[in-house]
Amino acid sequence: MSTVKGLHPTKQALIDTVVKMMDSQNPSEINSDDVLERSGVSKGSLYHHFEDFSELIEYALVARFASFVDQSIYMLSQVSIHSKTKSEFVAGIREVTRVTQAPARSNLREERVTAISKAMLNPRMKEKLGQEQERLTQALADLFRESIERGWGNPAFDPRAIAVLVQAYTIGQIVDDFSPAHMKEEDWYTLIDAIASHIFFSEGN
Repeated sequence: MSTVKGLHPTKQALIDTVVKMMDSQNPSEINSDDVLERSGVSKGSLYHHFEDFSELIEYALVARFASFVDQSIYMLSQVSIHSKTKSEFVAGIREVTRVTQAPARSNLREERVTAISKAMLNPRMKEKLGQEQERLTQALADLFRESIERGWGNPAFDPRAIAVLVQAYTIGQIVDDFSPAHMKEEDWYTLIDAIASHIFFSEGN
């Protein structure tokens, strides 16, 4: 569970409660009475720490996204640390692809899109979510920048542009998640692997 440094314990407890509730409920299904009952916090304290209940929901969505970012950065760092050759690096990226884009993670894609859609219309949330989004983009860009420096990546493409594209097709998979007919999982991985092998990484290294 993501803990924000410097937050008052009561404020953190409320955020943690909502974060946990989101494991089984959509944000729209969560109400203040249930949160207060589960957290043991008074209504007065809730509105002392948050401008309104919507702000608490925003904090929880950002906290869950921050946790996703932390997990993603860890997986990427492991690929970088343990790869001694280009083939090992590409294999590591393929493994991360299969973890992050698995059908079982459709709920996480939906949650991420929900958070982004809310933030687009809410400057208060956009600032907080944007900071976490930038962390992920920077981590991906650093990974691809390092691959170029090690002679494995394709220098024709900007690392940040690659980082954005990777996230775009990861989130974009939600199109298939919501379709009544689904593509074959392995067909998707074959396509993404081809993009990585023939576009992101230079040949002959």
